[in-house]
Amino acid sequence: MSRQYNLVVFGASGFTGQFVVEEIAKFLKEDKVETFTWAVAGRSKTKLTQILKQVSEVTGYDVTKTDILEVDIQTPETIHEMAKKANVVLNCVGPYKFFGEQVVKVCIAEGTHHVDVSGEPLFLEKMQLLYHKEAEAKGVYVVGACGFDSIPTDMGVVFLKDKFKGDLNSVETYLNVAESSLGGASIHYGTWQTAIHSVATVGELRPLRKELFSEPLPKPKYKLQSRSVIHNNELVNGWCLPFLGADKSVVARTERYMYSQNKQRPVQINTYISVGGFIKSFLLMIGVLIFGVMAQFKIGRYLLENYPRLFSLGAVSHEGPTRERANSPFSVTLFGEGWSETLAEPTDQHSEPPNKKLTVTVRGRNPGYGATCVCLILSALTILREADKLPPKGGVYTTGGAFAKTTLIERLHANGLTFTVEN
Repeated sequence: MSRQYNLVVFGASGFTGQFVVEEIAKFLKEDKVETFTWAVAGRSKTKLTQILKQVSEVTGYDVTKTDILEVDIQTPETIHEMAKKANVVLNCVGPYKFFGEQVVKVCIAEGTHHVDVSGEPLFLEKMQLLYHKEAEAKGVYVVGACGFDSIPTDMGVVFLKDKFKGDLNSVETYLNVAESSLGGASIHYGTWQTAIHSVATVGELRPLRKELFSEPLPKPKYKLQSRSVIHNNELVNGWCLPFLGADKSVVARTERYMYSQNKQRPVQINTYISVGGFIKSFLLMIGVLIFGVMAQFKIGRYLLENYPRLFSLGAVSHEGPTRERANSPFSVTLFGEGWSETLAEPTDQHSEPPNKKLTVTVRGRNPGYGATCVCLILSALTILREADKLPPKGGVYTTGGAFAKTTLIERLHANGLTFTVEN
C-alpha cells in the first residue's frame, strides 16, 4: 500500500519515543537499513521540534526537517489522520492499558500496521481477543511487545528451536542485567506506572484467557517443574527469582499459534531473573511482595504513583536514567531440553525422558531504552519489507508468531542484539 510515510513514530516526545527517533537517526546516518520515509507524531509540535533538534545534536545527523504530525490521543480524528498517512505506526504512547486500544482500533480501520513496546499481558491478550479477526480481514499486522519485552526471549525461543534439531520440550530463561556503578534512577516513571497497573489487573487475565484460549494444548508427558522462589543456579552464577515480566505469557501465545497453525510441538517455558547474592535476592523478593500487595488497593496505587522514589528506594524518577546509567549490558540465557529425535505429530509422546540439551544466549545493551528501540524499529521494517514471510493473513500476533520466518533475528544480530549458541 502506498502511503506518505513508511513509518510514523507516535509519542516521539515521550521518554521512549525520543530514543526511538534517536535510533532511527543512527540507522540513517550509518546507512544500516533500507531507505524509508518517516515522520514523528505527538501532541505538541513545539516538543517534537525540540526532540528533533536534540537528536540531531546527539547523533550528528540532521533530522530537523523530519515531518511532524500533531496527534492527540484524546482526539480520535487526529489518530485517524496519522494512520491514513502511514504504512506502520510505531506506538510509544503508554501505559497501553489506558492509551493503547484506541490506536490499535484506528490503525486496523485505516489498514495500517501497528507495533508497540507494551509489556502488559492484559493489554496484549485483550487486543488479540477483540481485534484479531478484524485485523485478519483487513490484512493488517498488529504486533505487540516488540521491545525488551519480549523480543530477546520470544525470538530467542524461535532461534533455539531452529538450532535444536529435534523435539524441544521446555525452556528455562534467565535474565541478567549488569549492575551499574553509577548512581541515580534506573527506571523511568512510565515503566513504574505500567508495572503498577499490570499487577493491579492481573486478576482480569484468567477470565480473558478462558475466552481467548478455548482450545487446550496437549498435555506434556514430561512437565517442566517450577523452581523454588529463590534458588541458586550455578549455570548463571547467582541467586535467582521468577521474572514477572510479560515474557512467559508472550511465549505461551507464540507456542499456541505455532501449534494451531504450523503443527509444531508446544514448548513449555519458565522465566527467571538472576539477581546476585542471597540477601539481595531475599530483600528484592520482599520488596516485590509489598509492591504487589499495595498495587491491589486504590490507596496503595495512589502512594506508589505519587511517591515513586520513596517506594522504589530511589530507583524510579520522572526523568528516568541518564544515558550512562541506562547503557548497561544484559543477557537472556535460554536453557532448552528435549529429544534428539523428532516425532511425526506434535501430539505424539516420547517414551523416554528428554535426552538432549542446548543453550542459547541473547546479548545486548541498554535493555529498557536502547535495545527496546532498535527492536521496535527493526520489527516495523520487517513488516514493511518482508510481507511475504509474515503469516499469510493479518491479525494480532506475538513477535515469534509474526517474525519466525523472516530475517528479523539476522537484522537484530547485525545491530547489537546477538543470538549465540553456547553448546
